[in-house]
Amino acid sequence: MNPDLINRLTPFRAEALGRGIPPEDVERWIATARPSATLVTGGDGPVVGRFGGPLLLPADAPDPWYPLLATLDCAAVPEETTGLQLPPDGRLLFFGFPEMTYYGGSAGEVVYIPEGTPVEERNTKYACVYGEEGNEFVDGAMLGIYAQFPQEELRLAPDVSLPHHFLVRSPESADDTVTLPGHPRGLDLVEAWEETCGDIVVDGPLHIGGYASHECTETDPVADAAEDAEEARRHRADAAELPAPEEWTLLAQWDIGLTGREGSTLHWVIPRQDLAERRFDRAHVSFFWNP
Repeated sequence: MNPDLINRLTPFRAEALGRGIPPEDVERWIATARPSATLVTGGDGPVVGRFGGPLLLPADAPDPWYPLLATLDCAAVPEETTGLQLPPDGRLLFFGFPEMTYYGGSAGEVVYIPEGTPVEERNTKYACVYGEEGNEFVDGAMLGIYAQFPQEELRLAPDVSLPHHFLVRSPESADDTVTLPGHPRGLDLVEAWEETCGDIVVDGPLHIGGYASHECTETDPVADAAEDAEEARRHRADAAELPAPEEWTLLAQWDIGLTGREGSTLHWVIPRQDLAERRFDRAHVSFFWNP
């Protein structure tokens, strides 16, 4: 990782050592740091995408159920900035809506459009918000949330990320949790990170890569979302097995902050192998809210 990003963790190191955490535990935690890209709506960083905008899809692509949140220009985001094997060109479209789903269902999807693919503009009267054609409905609460979806350019800010979680599923029982293996002071280290990260990371609404978080992070939200994807697969009676939770990664995180959804988060997660193969049909979107 870029040494400048590691150097930004100096306040975290000082805080952790000041709490009496052994230096070897602190350095082992810092060694888990990942690069990430925070996308912001101001500043002087390069424009790499936008919130909202027209919906442009290939003619044979189905109409999306969920609204378009953001579009990312893959060529404008260096791999070393995110740590992800994003496509070298083209655009990633992130769809989603901050609403609870059932049986582990996905709250959105990801669509990849390679460079040079012919596209056409689509109607943005999304079924998630307005109902399906012939069965339209008006839900004032849903419309109120959707009306707040941002419509702005997104600029790139290189960032650094440490874990916000300190527990994993127990190998003995899926209903139990244990401390993150190799990190006996995980809870203390997370508390030190929470105390200092506001002075280290970039304040922005959309994150690409890095570690996932939400208001009540204890276990890894990526692993939790992968388990939701598996539950949804079983509910659909889909025979195709999904990769294990540890083989998934965070693609994007939206810290929402809309009126009526304060403190909520959407995570787009994907198997690492799928990302390397530019396959996005198994990406899963999870919604967390602690109202």
